[in-house]
Amino acid sequence: MSLHFSHKPFIRKPVISKMGVAALLSQLVFSAHVAVAETNVAAKVALPIQSYILQPAELPPPAISELKVPQGFSVSKVAENVGNARVLAISPQGNLYVTRREQGDVLMLPKTGDTFGKPVRVASRSGMHGIAFRGDTVYMVTVKEVFTAPVLADGRFGPLKMIITDLPDAGQHHDRTIAIGPDDMLYISVGSTCNECIETNIENATMLRSTLDGKKRVIFASGLRNTIGFDWSPHTGELWGMDHGIDWLGDDVTPEEVNKIEQGKRYGWPYIFGNNVENPRLVPSGKLEKSEWKKTSVPMVLGYTGHAAPMQMAFYNAGQFPAEYRNDAFVAMHGSWNRQNPSGYEIVRIHFENGKAVSIAPFLTGFVSNKGQSGRPFGLVTDKQGNLLFSDDVNGVIYKVSYKGDGKAAANPPSAIPADSMKQQAVQGSGVQIATLRTETEIAGKQARKLTVSSPAFADGEKIPDSHSSYDQDASFELNWSKGPTTTQSYAIIMEDPDAKPVTPVVHWVAWNIGKEITTLREGLQKQDRLEDKAERMDGLMQGQATTGKIGYVGPKPPAGDPPHHYHVQVFALDRVLQIPPGANRDTLLKAMADHVIAKGELVGTFQRPEKPAKP
Repeated sequence: MSLHFSHKPFIRKPVISKMGVAALLSQLVFSAHVAVAETNVAAKVALPIQSYILQPAELPPPAISELKVPQGFSVSKVAENVGNARVLAISPQGNLYVTRREQGDVLMLPKTGDTFGKPVRVASRSGMHGIAFRGDTVYMVTVKEVFTAPVLADGRFGPLKMIITDLPDAGQHHDRTIAIGPDDMLYISVGSTCNECIETNIENATMLRSTLDGKKRVIFASGLRNTIGFDWSPHTGELWGMDHGIDWLGDDVTPEEVNKIEQGKRYGWPYIFGNNVENPRLVPSGKLEKSEWKKTSVPMVLGYTGHAAPMQMAFYNAGQFPAEYRNDAFVAMHGSWNRQNPSGYEIVRIHFENGKAVSIAPFLTGFVSNKGQSGRPFGLVTDKQGNLLFSDDVNGVIYKVSYKGDGKAAANPPSAIPADSMKQQAVQGSGVQIATLRTETEIAGKQARKLTVSSPAFADGEKIPDSHSSYDQDASFELNWSKGPTTTQSYAIIMEDPDAKPVTPVVHWVAWNIGKEITTLREGLQKQDRLEDKAERMDGLMQGQATTGKIGYVGPKPPAGDPPHHYHVQVFALDRVLQIPPGANRDTLLKAMADHVIAKGELVGTFQRPEKPAKP
């Protein structure tokens, strides 16, 4: 990889002065490693990659006449001098709110007629970033916490209550965003800690889904490097977002991705990007082939110019703009730093047809020129009148885009976003019997063979020790079973809790392709797709998704007040080695097991929430 530091007129200052010599040397070492693409075979392939660091000079805000929008649209200023104006939100009362990451607070601009009044600080917490409303309650997110507060009659906030305390530690991408879906659930975007790495916290680089009280959350989707902007289609109710591509792979690599985000899906990062292109640098853990990882990755729907940096996203669900804009989405592009010719510094429009994204193109431009950049769009929202509002977090300006042309407006008021899509995704695999009672595990035409399953940690029907629960160490327990029939080629494990509600049964462990010679698994197994342990003959053991979206064993975590739940640890002997993608869920595993189960058995343990759990 050859690193070029461009010195064109609109460079504000030398990169070394910002990065420091040590950091620059570190980056040059990084580039030397990129020059050789690691593969899963002995051979190495030379791969030259050319990248740039270029930060356009900062200029004063542009004159309104310099901002270009389609014919019939006009731009005006709503507010100035509001500091690091990041995420925007409109309350049900019509007031405008803006979070300020650098100031660590939230400002309210009260609605006054067709405009907004002077800013008033209504909340203050370090790292405050995402904000969303549901009725008379506001939800706000910092790096690690989610807060709620009542919205008072004058638009100010009452006392803040912390409902989530343990979001992952921040790294490179620490700007959490939050929204409330049509299913009345919280969605929290948690970016990666790095440009490209193997995360140690599985909740990084994900979209989380939580109950409104913050007590239950799951990984809704993963492999999302940094999806700050996301929203629901007013037409279909489906969730869409724009993900930031990886840096340091070239000017046009990788693209910024438009994704339809669905429960349980993986979106490639850090190994796969764009239209399922392999990242030349990283190798999945457990010696999993990238070609296998690619099978699990959902390719982008659309791509946009690399490094444009998509921020807040909002579907247009109002009546002021022409009808052809209804159900389209707008995204604020913050602007590039890792590209020779700047990209972004604009508002783009994603055009949808019949609920599918079909094109993406600039809508508002004028913040960048050969002299430098005069603004970096970040926040974006539609107000009660159907105006499109967006913020510039560098110059502290909030703008309004209105339509007063001759085009035919959509006229209809905002429509309720359909909830069916999100609700159906939430109950996938729910309301069924546990695996041993399913038709997929029947031993058809054969005499039933039983495996004896046991654990030194607890006897059948007895309590599972706290250390194996998610309230404590969350470590898998040692598991033993009797040897299957002579035709056994592999074993599979499914652990389920049929006492959980509303989703039942909750899946806690999915594993397959356990070697035919293995009848014992040690405690505390690694939580990853493929295990690599030749010494214990577990090389190639695969693990899939639990109901929480996590990979590998997930310990019991029944809610407070529930009687003991029963956890069925089910072991199956199979007459074949299964060919299913890594990260598969229980239903995918059961489908592959159908007609291949030759013996089965189970161990049942119980667990009730401790009075004083070690972890929340």
